[in-house]
Amino acid sequence: MNLSRYQEHYSLSHRLKRYGWYVINRTLFRMMVSNVMKVPRNLLLRLFGAKIPLVSLVYPSSRIWAPWNLSMGEYACIGPDTEIYNKAPISIGSHAVISQGTFLCTASHDISDPGHALISAPITVEDRAWVAAQAFVGMGVTIGTGAVVGARSAVFRDVAPWTVVGGNPAQFIKQRTLR
Repeated sequence: MNLSRYQEHYSLSHRLKRYGWYVINRTLFRMMVSNVMKVPRNLLLRLFGAKIPLVSLVYPSSRIWAPWNLSMGEYACIGPDTEIYNKAPISIGSHAVISQGTFLCTASHDISDPGHALISAPITVEDRAWVAAQAFVGMGVTIGTGAVVGARSAVFRDVAPWTVVGGNPAQFIKQRTLR
């Protein structure tokens, strides 16, 4: 690799928006600690372009790179200490849960490019899916409706609806059935 010329090019308005959100996300957003403050947190996210219903829950300790690339369905939850690295869009369906310590990562680098160019692809977590604690979900992945990603799993490929996966890399464990 030759990183001497590596750069990410962003417009001035994009950089100002990022800096503004960075300050808000690490100060005011984090100070709104109780679940009673979820509506003001969601309003802050909306102010920065997130598409989020007021009934969804985003914990104040979560770190969201770009709210304007985040959409959530009703009653969706982003748990404590999550990392939402959304250089590309992330969509989280209704009643879906992203548990504590999870890392959703929409960007990487092209390992075949000597300049190590940035690449990105969206992540979709469909309705009623659950990404359990400290899991990693990579770029371009869709977690199907009702699927479960086990704790500490690493997901690099799509997860079929109503399945349970786990491990590194995540592999099929069983079908999910509700009683």
